[in-house]
Amino acid sequence: MDLMTVPVKAGRAQRSRGVGRLVTKFLGGRTRIAELYQEGAAKIRLPESFTDELEAVTINTSGGLTGGDQFDWNFRAGPGSFLTATTQACEKIYKASSGTGAITTRIEVGEGARMHWLPQESILFDNASLTRRLEVDLAEGAEFLAVEAILLGRKAMGEAMNTGLVRDRWRIRCGGQLLHAEELRLEGDVAGLVASRAVLAGRVAFATLILVSPRAEALVRPIREQIGEEMGGVSHWQGKLVARVAAPDGFALRKILLPVISALRGGASVPKVWNL
Repeated sequence: MDLMTVPVKAGRAQRSRGVGRLVTKFLGGRTRIAELYQEGAAKIRLPESFTDELEAVTINTSGGLTGGDQFDWNFRAGPGSFLTATTQACEKIYKASSGTGAITTRIEVGEGARMHWLPQESILFDNASLTRRLEVDLAEGAEFLAVEAILLGRKAMGEAMNTGLVRDRWRIRCGGQLLHAEELRLEGDVAGLVASRAVLAGRVAFATLILVSPRAEALVRPIREQIGEEMGGVSHWQGKLVARVAAPDGFALRKILLPVISALRGGASVPKVWNL
């Protein structure tokens, strides 16, 4: 059933559901589609490319998430292929009257393949509730780049996330072995937690970037210089570069992210749907 919402019992709110899956292969000197599936409010569009890279743009046709909505994205970059996936726009997480919105992204990267997961920011409004998971399995010799950014309200619009829930869970494995794991949880008095110097010192826009690649160690110093000591930090171990960035608002965060992502992509620009 390819509908934007799923029917539920009378008296209960409808919930948005979506499933999207894309598999790529390397054929004839470029990355091509091996499998494409989309269901419900999840859509995947593929802009024309003139390089060996295939770019995918995910779309949530319901316009955002609220409590009880659920989206599942699945990507598999076949051996030797190069897939970049992003979102059409910032994902908006609205007030939840009940339940929690859930986004699960599963990624597999084959031998010698490259996968860049570059969604635009998730914007959480007051009383929003979001649980997000990123599950990644890398073959030996695969390259993986990811960025996940969160805005706690839109400062320019006078909006803030005072209370609510945001959970972010990452698990990245390489050759079947756990390479990276992290958990973020802000719950209840989010504004109070964010104000703490031990958390974000009042900054409401933040992002994590990770690069798993033989190039990672050489990029630590230039990425650290781009971010600056006051805005975040960069570290490297076990063949991965991890960067954290925190900014006072979404515009300031994006001004940092654009050149940093480009540097991590070897000088290639961010996907065209990103803009300031």
